[in-house]
Amino acid sequence: MDWTHRHSEAFWLWPRSVSDSKVWTVAGLTNGPPIYFGAVRLITRSLVWLLGLLVAAISLSGCGIGGLSPIFPEPVSPNGSDIYQTYIGISVPALIIFIGVEAALLWIVFKYRRSSQPAGYVPPQTHGNTQLEVAWTVAPLIVVLAIAVYSFVELQRDFQPINNAAFTVVVSGHQFGWNYTYPQDFTIHQDGTLQGEVTPFVVPTNTLIKLQFEGTDVIHSWWVPAISGKTDAVPGYDNFSWLKIDRTGKWKGECAELCGVGHATMQIVVQAMDQSDYDNWVNQQLAAKKAAGSSPSPSS
Repeated sequence: MDWTHRHSEAFWLWPRSVSDSKVWTVAGLTNGPPIYFGAVRLITRSLVWLLGLLVAAISLSGCGIGGLSPIFPEPVSPNGSDIYQTYIGISVPALIIFIGVEAALLWIVFKYRRSSQPAGYVPPQTHGNTQLEVAWTVAPLIVVLAIAVYSFVELQRDFQPINNAAFTVVVSGHQFGWNYTYPQDFTIHQDGTLQGEVTPFVVPTNTLIKLQFEGTDVIHSWWVPAISGKTDAVPGYDNFSWLKIDRTGKWKGECAELCGVGHATMQIVVQAMDQSDYDNWVNQQLAAKKAAGSSPSPSS
């Protein structure tokens, strides 16, 4: 019997009572290496996996698919900032708790491993601890309630009625694209694509804009991580959100609701301009609409 097979047997035959010599004899390992090597190897592999996942998460936060960075986006609108602060406010304590629990687990595993105990040692046999069981039940409950209250308070402000917006843009989701209808009665079409440039939804900087969401076929979800949380576009129901971008630039997003075979093509680009540039852009759209309306139809 080779070492690997004998090691596996010894691992499962580890005794719960007085003498471990019988098990060593049964497994054929009276003179073999200490059994805890298997536990050390298991813990080491687990730590390597955790480190790999952490590195992958950090890498994704810097690049993302198509320039999208949903893990740590730099917020450019107050509601996006609220979501970011809530994310950090929950993630940091959760990470501290996770590290503390894992550190305690590793410390216990190594401190109380069998090789560090005298021959024939039998640990105290405990069959329950009421105080400890109450503590590890109540503590997570308090943490979960704290997260719920904190999230509700922080994000509630983003769902208040929007009464002082400069103007409203109607955002209509369809398979597979977005339409943006401005108060000047022209519409920008973002047709679904995986290649080429996406037509941007253009807004002025430092201006509070109300977004009214509609769905024309199935449920879609408008999501630009740096600007706001996702908002559903539901057929037969008007949903609302808002934005107030504090700088010029472009930001990417996508539909966050699986809506059909072309779901992946429903990309979003939001572009913020200075007010003067935005006014010029609006005039260009109105001129293009007027020119299109005055052109003879192909059949005439």
